[in-house]
Amino acid sequence: MIRTGIGTDVHRFAPGVPMWLAGLHFPDEQAGLAGHSDGDVVCHAICDALLAAARLGDMGSNYGTSEPEWAGAPGLVFLRETRRRVEAAGWQIVNVSVQLIGNRPRMAARRAEAEDLLTATLGADTSLSATTTDGLGFTGRGEGLAAIATALVQRT
Repeated sequence: MIRTGIGTDVHRFAPGVPMWLAGLHFPDEQAGLAGHSDGDVVCHAICDALLAAARLGDMGSNYGTSEPEWAGAPGLVFLRETRRRVEAAGWQIVNVSVQLIGNRPRMAARRAEAEDLLTATLGADTSLSATTTDGLGFTGRGEGLAAIATALVQRT
């Protein structure tokens, strides 16, 4: 049996907060992403896609903001735990694709590094793409970032 899942995440920029995307730190960014955790929209969208594919709910039902142990948690912690939950439910991650939507930071120079880190963390091929919205919407106005992910899992 094979299943697909789709995940989306959105966070606004927050000055003075470290920028984390796809598990990577971007120290030259003046603003990171606001959130209960590190705001890593790439990791969060992937988690939502994997949880949906395995019918395990979503980020909110698995890692709620009312649960203090997840406060400030890095995106990679969520990916590792999501992988553990998906595998414990009898699923294997086949592949993941995620797209970052926003004007900054530019991902091109670190795309391979991000893909390698995500692939190693999930134990499955993971691709990352990035796009802008040509000045349209909140991402185009530079108010925040969004990410959309798809995941394919198969029954073990």
